[in-house]
Amino acid sequence: MCSAKAKMNVLQECLAKPQNVAGLVGYADDSIVSKTIVDKPAGTITLFAFDKGQSLSEHTTPYDAVVQVLDGRARLTIGADEKRVSAGEIIIMPGNVPHSVCAEERFKMLLTMIRA
Repeated sequence: MCSAKAKMNVLQECLAKPQNVAGLVGYADDSIVSKTIVDKPAGTITLFAFDKGQSLSEHTTPYDAVVQVLDGRARLTIGADEKRVSAGEIIIMPGNVPHSVCAEERFKMLLTMIRA
């Protein structure tokens, strides 16, 4: 689990300094790497890097989840619908709707969740 100090270091990298967002998280073979940029009571911003074939199993959250695709391609299942997304695209996974993510190739996303 990431320490509060490590989370603060990532936030400090971005605080009032421009950053290449995709460069803040790297790929790892056969893994999903995540890096939290902001973790506050109002919401979170987290970077993810998926190796090809890696996935997040179906789950539900009570909040809308905004996915900004930074690199690669993935398949999202939202409810009963399958959507393919690629670099430069954005999609919102609605709250309280089951969803999953599967990387069709190496894939990076920025996930923003705002708690209401």
